[in-house]
Amino acid sequence: MITTSATEAANLLKNGQVLAYPTEAVWGLGCDPHNEQAFQEILRLKQRPIEKGVILLAGQTSQIEHLLVNLDREMQKQVIDSWSNRHPAERATTWLLPATKDIPTWIKGNHPKVAVRVTTHPLCIALCHAFNGYIVSTSANSAGLEPARSLQEANTYFANELNYLNGDLGLSREPSKIIDAETGEIIRA
Repeated sequence: MITTSATEAANLLKNGQVLAYPTEAVWGLGCDPHNEQAFQEILRLKQRPIEKGVILLAGQTSQIEHLLVNLDREMQKQVIDSWSNRHPAERATTWLLPATKDIPTWIKGNHPKVAVRVTTHPLCIALCHAFNGYIVSTSANSAGLEPARSLQEANTYFANELNYLNGDLGLSREPSKIIDAETGEIIRA
């Protein structure tokens, strides 16, 4: 199914479905992060090992602020500023944050931290708002292939195996950089 409604797409996620949707730079695959069956479907579609973990995408800082409490105030400010003071054409930043007990183990993979990004993409913001929280966000491609950059490319990869929220990509040319908030280590430059 293809929809342009963030509300309809959020209802699909709430009902355990997997969704392909445009993000800041590439198309993503998402699901309810607390639905293990939907998450396993993403791993199957991507041919991705569970050990790698995935990114959580939020539409606003308040949806993930509980993950910031174990950071010092200066780092909290740096993380929030990277999300809120970014021009849409700038590359997004995903932060590795200390995981709390509400983050399912399958989301983290073999890692003690969880990767989180607050998006500036209007359709992703609307999707997270309609879902009432953060969602899984991993690139829409099978292992070893380039991430989809259009609905047509995502459909070529996955055809009728999932649902699609149609819309435009953001203005960024590259997937988000990934930084460990506690150590400052750049995981993906």
